[in-house]
Amino acid sequence: MGSHRRFAPSGLSRGRGATVAVLSAAATAAAALGAVPAGAAPQDDTRAEVDRLYEQAEKATEAFNKADERADALREQVSTAQDRIARQQERINTMRDALGSLAGAQYRSGGIDPSLALLFSDDPDDYLDKAAALDRITVHQAGELKDLESAMRDLAQERAEATGKLADLEKSRKAVTRHKRTVERKLAKARQLLNQLPSAERAAYDRASRSTRADMPDLGAGAPSSDRAAAAIAAARSALGRPYVWGANGPGGFDCSGLMQWSYAQAGVGLPRTSQAQRYAGRQVPLSQAQPGDLIAYRDDASHIAMYMGNGQVIHAPYPGAPVRYDPVGMMPVSSVTRV
Repeated sequence: MGSHRRFAPSGLSRGRGATVAVLSAAATAAAALGAVPAGAAPQDDTRAEVDRLYEQAEKATEAFNKADERADALREQVSTAQDRIARQQERINTMRDALGSLAGAQYRSGGIDPSLALLFSDDPDDYLDKAAALDRITVHQAGELKDLESAMRDLAQERAEATGKLADLEKSRKAVTRHKRTVERKLAKARQLLNQLPSAERAAYDRASRSTRADMPDLGAGAPSSDRAAAAIAAARSALGRPYVWGANGPGGFDCSGLMQWSYAQAGVGLPRTSQAQRYAGRQVPLSQAQPGDLIAYRDDASHIAMYMGNGQVIHAPYPGAPVRYDPVGMMPVSSVTRV
C-alpha cells in the first residue's frame, strides 16, 4: 500500500544479483515499516499510520472480494438447485397423474378376485383377455410406483442441499458486509489522519500518490512471455491514471486484483477475483526470470498484486487516492511471480 513509496527502483535486467538486492531491500524496508525514528516528527507518525491503515484496508478488500465471489457462486448454485427442484416436482406430479390413470384402468379391467370374475363371466375368452391386460397394468404400475418413490427421495435430497446452500449464502452475505465495514472503517480513519496533516505535508503526500502518462518510466526492451501477456499489458497501460476503487474490477476504477483480472480479461484470459488466487493462476517463476505480463504478488499473504512491465517496474492499483500507476518492483516484499 502506501509504504511502497519508500523503496528505490531496481531493474531485473541486471540478473540474479540485482534480484537478491531487490528482495533484500524490500525485506529491510518492510521490517522498517512500523518503525519510526526516535526524533521523527508527528507528521511522520501520521503518514506511517495512514500507510498501515491502507495496508489493512487492502487486506480487508481482498477478503471482501473473496466473500463476494463465494456469495456469487452460491447464488448461482442455489438458483440451479431451485430449477432442478421445480423440474423434479413437475415430474413427480406427472407420475402421480399417470398412476391415477393406471389405477382407474385397473378398476375398469375388473379389480376383483380372478375366480369370481371367471365365475360371473359370460365369455371366458373375454375374461382371459381382461386378465392379461390387468396383469400388464399391475406390472407397469409397480414400476411406475418405484420410479415415483425414487423421484421423491431425490427431491427430498435436492431440497436439503438447497437449504444448506441457502444457509451458506447467508453466511457469505454477512461476511461480505463485515469485510465491507472493516474496509470503510480503515479508509475513514486514514482520511481523517490525512486531513490532520499540515497543508504542505498533505500536498507532498498527494504528489507521491499521483501518476500520469508523462511519468511513464523506461520499461526496457523486455519481451512479453506470450501474445496474451502482451494484450494484458496493453490493457493495463490503458488503465493508467484511473482511480483506485476498493472492490472494483473496472473499467472505471480498480483495486489491485481487479486491475489484473480486467487486464487479462481483455486478452481473453479469465483470472480469479482475489490476489491470493491469482498467484496460483499460472506457472510460478523466479523473480530473476520475470517477464512483462507476469503477476507479482506481495507480502506473505499475497494481499497485493501487480503486473511486471519490464526494467524493474510494475503497474498496479496502489491504494485509495493513488490511481493506477507504475512503481518499482521492490516496493514491497515479493512473495511470488506467476506467468499466466
